[in-house]
Amino acid sequence: MRYQYCTADVFTDRPFGGNALAVLIDATGLDADLMQVVAKEFNYSETAFVLPPEDASSTRKLRIFTPFQELPFAGHPTIGTAIVLAAIGELSPRGELLEIVFEEGVGKVPVAVRFRDGEPTYAELSTAQLPQRHAAPRVEEVAPMLGLTADQFIGPPFEPEVVSCGVPFLLAPLDSLEGVRKIRFRAEMAEETLAELHASGVYAFCFRPGSDSADIQARMFAPGLGVPEDPATGAAAAALAGYLAARQAETSGACSWTLNQGFEMGRPSMIRLSAAWQGGRIVSIRVGGASVLICRGEIEIPS
Repeated sequence: MRYQYCTADVFTDRPFGGNALAVLIDATGLDADLMQVVAKEFNYSETAFVLPPEDASSTRKLRIFTPFQELPFAGHPTIGTAIVLAAIGELSPRGELLEIVFEEGVGKVPVAVRFRDGEPTYAELSTAQLPQRHAAPRVEEVAPMLGLTADQFIGPPFEPEVVSCGVPFLLAPLDSLEGVRKIRFRAEMAEETLAELHASGVYAFCFRPGSDSADIQARMFAPGLGVPEDPATGAAAAALAGYLAARQAETSGACSWTLNQGFEMGRPSMIRLSAAWQGGRIVSIRVGGASVLICRGEIEIPS
């Protein structure tokens, strides 16, 4: 059978930046095994498969696969698929805004797509799962897998921690941009530690005070998912927003950050993330970015 697909670059406003994504516009008839084969064939960080919704109140069902496995949630496929479907006329806005809901493994994920001059330019998701905090490993366990030393980490209250908004990431706070750029990820060493922590990948980041380009610089490594390094990781950014919000002193408030990723790979990406909390409890996490449609085509899949 032939299936229509599009590719897009996500978390960027220009072609050949950001994180590449393949989207099968209507994957009806494909089972999980075939979806996994197709995702491995595209060999992007993730491939999204669009299906009719199971609940009439939703817009579409979305299944997301890395080259190795299915994910219950991922940010760049959610953002990218929303913009792709709008760009090719599968979904139509009301004025300058399109509000949709994707059914994903983690639950219902609302997405708002903004338009300019009739073209979709930006999308923002709200996570279905609020941040869940898990293990807090010692810096001495984390530093070697990044090829760094313990004194290159920030220190309290920014300790390493595993946080999940659907996919768990080990967050590694470094004290400088130089440290982020000097990472030499040791996949074999990391495999055992990540398995013990039940984390899918490592999200190393640093703050960039005074920077005009972004508040945060990050890199993500998930060899166990078939992603040696990722140019832009929305699910990890969502976890990071929860991590940062949990360290705010105020009992109620909101904060937003801009984050750069993928620069070390030659795929510059910008992610916008925000968090709101009330009564000392996080009540929402949002992740947004631009996306660019790259190509449209057909793929022949044996039945």
